[in-house]
Amino acid sequence: MSTTESDEQPGGPTPGTPDWAAAQASPDFQELRRRLRGFVFPVTAGFLAWYLLYVLLATFATDFMAIPVLGNINLGLVLGLLQFVSTFAITVVYIRFAGRVLDPLSSKLRGEIEGTR
Repeated sequence: MSTTESDEQPGGPTPGTPDWAAAQASPDFQELRRRLRGFVFPVTAGFLAWYLLYVLLATFATDFMAIPVLGNINLGLVLGLLQFVSTFAITVVYIRFAGRVLDPLSSKLRGEIEGTR
């Protein structure tokens, strides 16, 4: 047995190290997870539905996707470019959401875990 294994206290963290199990079980951590999941799951489902719609339209509605919009630019190209726009928009919305809703709680949790609060 190595010295680190023999020095560990059974049933708990060694002195000076965070108790990760207690941190994970804390109400603040559970709230942080709830807030994150409340944003990530619906946005992910919405984006995947939007992407699947685009693929299905490109596959089964070729006449619709071929509708000219401006010169040689058709509806399929516009919708394809909107995939990129929506990706960047989701990124911007998430950054704002995280800064406003997640970061204050995660900073509080970090302070408690590190013992600075």
